[in-house]
Amino acid sequence: MSIIKSVTMVTASVPLPEPVGFSSRTVTRREYTLVRVSTEKDITGIGFCYPGHAAADLSTIAVRDLLAPLVVGQDVSDIERLWNSMYQEALLHGRTGSVMRALSAIDIALWDAKAQEAGLPLHKLLGGHADRVPAYASGGYYLDGKGPDGLARELAGYVEAGFTAVKMKIGRLDHRSELDRLAAAREAIGPDVLLMLDANNAFSDLPTALRTVRAWERFDPYFVEEPFSPDDITNHARLADRVDVPIATGEIEAGRWRTREIMDRGGAIILQQDAAVCGGVSELQKIAHTASSYGVTLCPHWFHDLHAPLAGAWSNVRFVEYFAGNAVHNFCALIDRQLVVDRGELVLHDRPGLGFSFDEDVLARHTSGDWQQVDPRP
Repeated sequence: MSIIKSVTMVTASVPLPEPVGFSSRTVTRREYTLVRVSTEKDITGIGFCYPGHAAADLSTIAVRDLLAPLVVGQDVSDIERLWNSMYQEALLHGRTGSVMRALSAIDIALWDAKAQEAGLPLHKLLGGHADRVPAYASGGYYLDGKGPDGLARELAGYVEAGFTAVKMKIGRLDHRSELDRLAAAREAIGPDVLLMLDANNAFSDLPTALRTVRAWERFDPYFVEEPFSPDDITNHARLADRVDVPIATGEIEAGRWRTREIMDRGGAIILQQDAAVCGGVSELQKIAHTASSYGVTLCPHWFHDLHAPLAGAWSNVRFVEYFAGNAVHNFCALIDRQLVVDRGELVLHDRPGLGFSFDEDVLARHTSGDWQQVDPRP
């Protein structure tokens, strides 16, 4: 038994080097809720989530005022019981979004602490089947002045670095301009490299999506990600039934129940559920095992430092999304140890737990206040 003596939390805000664009928005900074769970055996597990590019304090407050008081004073090994307690406490506040992301951050920290206590890397504690996992290079964002040639150079650089799969953003520009981008991308990476397309909810009606995705088919996409709003499972399923491109979704879904609905209705055959969104490692583990029984593959969204160990634990995780540098995904700037990339694969840490901690010097530049500590609830 190892009792949790404190839970602390803080919000970090990290500017991007330059604005990056999706199909429907532009982002200039990333905000993160960061969590520490410390035990009486002087073990500290860390957790985190990306609540969004603004108002991340919503998740940090949910950690502090709603969820952490349920955890302090409890046994760090009782993760399932603690998850259920937090979920029940959060029912009326938000079963998705900021509150579930707060729950996810605490759950991740609990698993990190538990693995450290066991003296095992997280992927070994969870079952372990691989010490290195395949990754796809995620990029292809819209930047002022970039154009098809700039996109082609970027994706070709990932291939030269050893990646056999790459992803680009799509859906922001007019039909012809996107076809020009796709043509440049496919020519740059060649016929054998997998090309993934992230539409970021670009479509609101099925006829437009059908016409557009059918035009994209000749570029042999590995998948089209989130063509519709994540809540529009019906149109994801209708599109999946009518095109020859696999549909992927789930990156901002929470809970095993919505995921089962997506699979039952044929809304995706590639799931992108994120452990920092859906309910933590505990919930993603349930989702992964359920997906396996459906023959559905996982390609988790975002946070490659977190999802690489999970890919090493569960055999139906096909790819981990990897971001090179800090131009888009700048969470890596906040931690003290990076994963090694070798020939398009991520080499997992052999240290107990997640294998990394927060970089205190960097955090000091990106947090507006001190870490807040929660006392046990009376």
